[in-house]
Formats: sequence, structure tokens, C-alpha cells
Amino acid sequence: MRLTLIILFICSFSLAHTQSATEIIRKADEKMRGKTSQGELIIRTTRPSWSREMRIRSWMKGNDFALLLVQSPPKDKGIVFLKRKKEVWNWMPILERVIKLPPSMMTNSWMGTDFTNDDLVKESSVVNDYQHRLLADTTIDGKSCYRLELIPKPNTAVVWGKLLVAIDKKDFLELYTEFFDEEGKLTNTMRGYDIKLMDGRLIPTRVEMIPADKKGHKTEIIYLSVQFNRNIDDNFFSIERIKQFN
Repeated sequence: MRLTLIILFICSFSLAHTQSATEIIRKADEKMRGKTSQGELIIRTTRPSWSREMRIRSWMKGNDFALLLVQSPPKDKGIVFLKRKKEVWNWMPILERVIKLPPSMMTNSWMGTDFTNDDLVKESSVVNDYQHRLLADTTIDGKSCYRLELIPKPNTAVVWGKLLVAIDKKDFLELYTEFFDEEGKLTNTMRGYDIKLMDGRLIPTRVEMIPADKKGHKTEIIYLSVQFNRNIDDNFFSIERIKQFN
């Protein structure tokens, strides 16, 4: 009887531990998304011999809808990426064509940056598509953080083989993430900086992605403005809409 109680206690503790890890991830994800979000941002890509900037407008609604509009430079102006549920399209104004992106392209670089298509359009969900486990706490930039391991759920099509994530305990900010491929090799490291109040919530306003094996390469996302929880109709995220931005 005593052994049974001990086993039940261990099982219930393990379940609560897992649930708390998932709740931490959920809170951090919601922090940057809200129910909806719309913003203006700069994406700056740096290479050893050159750098470039793109200005982007973004609209997101939950985990199901996303739209990214490139506003500059002029040669890329009007390019749009649209996500509805698990489907992603790309509108190329120079070709006047809508291209549906297959899941295999989610691992590809987003417009030559160090972010993947999935990182920006977020076909996969860190909340729903991964199993979460708490590791030992860590400290990032003087902030006490939860450290979590994210492993893809069985039969789930995601880009990464594993994520190691550090989330600020006080404000649930994702400050540090390591991305591993299916073979367990470190691919990218992401850091969040310049925490500021935007539309009533604290968020990292500069996010830096650095490849593990490409010296002098990095990409930064700099948030100029973000609005959360404004009403956006589902019909806004349509193929017809993305052709109208030009």
C-alpha cells in the first residue's frame, strides 16, 4: 500500500511538472502574440561583407493566421507571406503569382535571412506541437529564468529536432533559445534584448538569430511598434487580400 502511494505521488508530481512546463511555454508564447497582434518591424541581415534591411508589416491572429507584408527595399516591396491553419502561401508581385509553400520549404531561409520560413510565419506551434520538460534554472542578462527542453511530439511535422528555451520567471519573456536539427546538432541561437513596454506589455524589442557554424552571420528583428488584441477578421487573411497590397 505504501509503495503504491509513493508511485502515485511520483506520477502525480511528474504530471504537474509537465503541466507547469507547458503553461510556462504557453504564457511566453501568448506574451508575444496576444489574441491578435499587428506591428511594424525591421529585419536586418548581416554578413561578413554586406548587410541589408527590410521593413515589414505583420498581422497575426492566434496560431492559425499570419500575414507578413514587405514594404522595403523597393525591389522586394509588395511580397507577402500568408498563413491559414497549416497552409502557407507567398505572393510575388513581380510574377503576379501566388505560390503555395510545401511543408518541406518551412526549413528554408526566409528571404535570405537566418530565420526559417517557419520562424517567421510559424506554421508549427511551440505550445501544441512539442512536448515540454523543465530543466535546471538559469540566468540570462541578470534575469532568473526557467530553462525548458522542447521535443517534437510523435508524428508531428516540425522544423526542429529539439529546442532549449530560457524564459524569464517574472515576465515570461523568451530571452534565449537554442535550435537543434534532427541529428541533435546545434543550428541557431536566438537572443532577446531591449525589453520595452509596447501597447501595455513588456516584450524584447530586438531579437537576434545567430547561426552556429557561419562566422559573421546574424539576423535581427527590431520591433518599431506592436499593437495587441485589436480585432482582426479571419477574412483579412485571404489569398484575395494579399493581391491587394500592391
